[in-house]
Amino acid sequence: MIEFTKMSGSGNDFIVINAHTQEIADPASLAQRLCPRRTAIGADGILLIAPAQQADFRMRIFNSDGSESEMCGNGARCAAVFANQAGLAGKEMVFETLAGLISATLTSGGARVQLTDSKLPRYLPTLAFAGQVRDAFFLNTGVPHAVVPIENLEAVPVVEWGRVIRNHPEFGAIGTNVNFITLAGEGAIAVRTYERGVEDETLACGTGATASALVAATLWKLSSPVKVRVHSGEILSISFCFEGEIAKKLFLEGPVKIIYKGRAQV
Repeated sequence: MIEFTKMSGSGNDFIVINAHTQEIADPASLAQRLCPRRTAIGADGILLIAPAQQADFRMRIFNSDGSESEMCGNGARCAAVFANQAGLAGKEMVFETLAGLISATLTSGGARVQLTDSKLPRYLPTLAFAGQVRDAFFLNTGVPHAVVPIENLEAVPVVEWGRVIRNHPEFGAIGTNVNFITLAGEGAIAVRTYERGVEDETLACGTGATASALVAATLWKLSSPVKVRVHSGEILSISFCFEGEIAKKLFLEGPVKIIYKGRAQV
């Protein structure tokens, strides 16, 4: 039996496991068993909160298909809240990820994390997919993201188009996450995301919201902070500054919920 906490970062949901007190021999297989919806706990992925040598803890992210991801913005916010409540970190903390060191601060009802610096979006004119030819952008905010501006966000077949773009030759063997964005009022955008590793649309994606905000700042001249409405309806706040060709001081802030705690047989 393992103990876990089911958490949600703006609709991006995770099974969070304290690997300080429990040994998880095969986390990839565990993610494949526990993440399916309706037949198991159900989640976009699992987060392992493990010991670290030079930080408060180490966060490992395994997607629902068992693949390990370099980084997850909403997962990082959930990990920060979990680590604080488990006595592993204070209200300000630093933790290890495959994308580098991440700092976080607890807020009222959630957490604010500083992501690693990102190069400015690379413009991809006339990206062809599924019978469409559209302008797109590509950047890495800890994990790779394609961002496609769209007119009617609600009408987008996110899974169909997202799956094709995710595997597009433009993005090489590792593929990419895919975000469709539109303006949603002054200083705000709305986004829908197809996540690599989940291989489906998710209700939120923190690194995708961040990538989308940087594209919006480049394309539509939005100023920091950019408010991002994700598919769950919740709002994430993305702040940043540009220094030459680099986006620095990248912060992602939003709510975190503990859904329930339990034990699972593995």
